Amino acid sequence: MTRRPDRLTDAQQQCLVSLLARCPELAATDVHVRTFATMLTTLTGHHLEDWITTAGQSDLPGIGTFARHLRQDLAAVTAGLTTPWNSGPVKGTVNRIKMVKRQMFGRANLDLLRKRILHPV
Repeated sequence: MTRRPDRLTDAQQQCLVSLLARCPELAATDVHVRTFATMLTTLTGHHLEDWITTAGQSDLPGIGTFARHLRQDLAAVTAGLTTPWNSGPVKGTVNRIKMVKRQMFGRANLDLLRKRILHPV
């Protein structure tokens, strides 16, 4: 369910269709997950309010809880689903700095750490 439908093999597609036909709760979950994934990938956050309402009315406890928590910070979630900007490059840089720091823990002083971070090899 979490993979793009166009990336499923024929056998996987048939298996998914068979599973969804046997379990109505799973079929409803599939609809909610795919709709939310579409909002994520196409940056159509203006549909979020409708999705939260629909998901909250479903009898699926996990989906309903997720929707309720999204509503708590609706402005931030909507902005995240509509703007093309993200903090990925910044997080990647911070992650690299932390990795270098962990590698050097107890082995070198701050001068060497500064050189490794500012002048990566």
